[in-house]
Amino acid sequence: MAYLTQTRSGQPVLILKEGASRSRGKEARRNNIMAARVIAEAITTTLGPRGMDKMLVSSLGDTTITNDGAAILDEIDVEHPAAKMMVEVAKTQDDMVGDGTTTAVVLSGELLKKGEELLEQNIHPTVIVSGYRKAAQKGVEVLNKISVDVDLDDKKTMKNVAMTSMGSKAVGPVGEQFADIVTEAVKFIAEKRGDRWVADIDNIQIVKKEGKSLQDTKLVKGIILDKEVVHAGMPKTVKNAKIALVNTALEVKKPEFDATVRIHDPAKMQAFLDQETNMLKEMVSKIASAGANVIICQKGIDDMTQHFLAKKEILAIRRAKESDMEKLSRATGGTIITNLDDLNSKDLGYAKLVEERKIGDDEMVFVEGCKNPKSVSILIHAGLERMVDEAERAMHDALSVVADVVENNRIVAGGGAAEAAVAKELRSYAIKIGGREQLAVESFADSMEKIPSQLAENAGLDKIDIMVELRAAHEKPKGQLMGVDVFTGKIVNMHKKGVIDPLSVKEQAVKSAVESASMILRIDDVISGGKTEGPPMPPGGPGGMPGGMPPEDY
Repeated sequence: MAYLTQTRSGQPVLILKEGASRSRGKEARRNNIMAARVIAEAITTTLGPRGMDKMLVSSLGDTTITNDGAAILDEIDVEHPAAKMMVEVAKTQDDMVGDGTTTAVVLSGELLKKGEELLEQNIHPTVIVSGYRKAAQKGVEVLNKISVDVDLDDKKTMKNVAMTSMGSKAVGPVGEQFADIVTEAVKFIAEKRGDRWVADIDNIQIVKKEGKSLQDTKLVKGIILDKEVVHAGMPKTVKNAKIALVNTALEVKKPEFDATVRIHDPAKMQAFLDQETNMLKEMVSKIASAGANVIICQKGIDDMTQHFLAKKEILAIRRAKESDMEKLSRATGGTIITNLDDLNSKDLGYAKLVEERKIGDDEMVFVEGCKNPKSVSILIHAGLERMVDEAERAMHDALSVVADVVENNRIVAGGGAAEAAVAKELRSYAIKIGGREQLAVESFADSMEKIPSQLAENAGLDKIDIMVELRAAHEKPKGQLMGVDVFTGKIVNMHKKGVIDPLSVKEQAVKSAVESASMILRIDDVISGGKTEGPPMPPGGPGGMPGGMPPEDY
């Protein structure tokens, strides 16, 4: 119903349109917090190496099995606006650092739970939010203080970062092999810009193919093209390939305007046709004279051109994707040419081998053995489509965290060690803050401990005993390195165990969580507009005539 108010004289005034609704104060906050917490609780059990998987079935019947927080929340069709904000937390975390999505959402849900408890004690939302923000700022400082530098040439540490990221994924048995592939791939594409290192994982192409097993996943020092050689007469394998990358159609250009050519002498008809053939032959001659024995074209290649290229024993691929062309340029060192007149030997890329191979039912062209590739490919194999998809998600997370360490070479201990260290420092900090904000800072500290507590619970351990041991361990020297070993149920040094996370992942999780929790806690009024109705049905049903028959049949 419409939202009404009254003037002093008692005259009703319509404020909101028919169908609109409004909830205020405690009811609005309670509903928002509940909706956001439901989303957080949905993925809480996926946290850590002993976390469970979720099966998501879409409206079309497509099934996804994963424990990746970002993938789960991306698949869920969320209606409530506060719940959508939790989905945004995961998306932001994934976009920024590529991992830690479950941690960010679980932390955000716990902050809301603790915030609700403070609201029930009549503490104003603004005070809670202020305390949370101070705690988050202090938390980031603590994380920086307990983090340690890592040498980018320290392959073992980089591999441990990748394996920690994949520890909770279903690729466990091949985790070490995947970690080797990931660290080598990121090392190839990392480049120095000024004083800093940059590793853009978009330069790593991931190709998925069903068949074989996860153990057959491999790194290709080059690019894989989901294309086939255009002409049966061309070679299927070229060694020591000199590759021309062309962004222009290898065919006679059609005029942009309508034109008519009148030929009065039949003898000149053949000359006219020969001219077109000569133009195509000249194109191929330019490619051959530049020394190219492989051509990869972003546009089309005429049938006649294909024939001439085959006669010159040049392997050709047409209609390559723009993104693949850019990767090929980075991998082979070739220059993308838009005019064949400009092509010369300096513009050619190099690869030890260009070969068409049959992978499953598809023909694919492998460009591999590049000298110093700045773009590489990873070919993922698995027996099931679901497993291929999950392996890709694991690979993406691992690539992201290794790239994070390349760009910001600081790491912290995993297994809940960093969160427990932050919680300990925040409790000391809360006393200095004093007042009601102290309660908010202490609640933030309790929320941080939700991560090690949940890791223990998901592993079937007694979370109370674990938290008592963990707090005691953090009172000792080097306590910030002590975390939960979910496989043995002991509190151990996570650095020695090889369980480490990038500092940037933990920082972003804290920042994302506190921003979403603060925003939801500050809302005290929810006004929903009435649902927009579609246009009215024409008289007589959908056909427009009595009985719904179309006009022509009436």
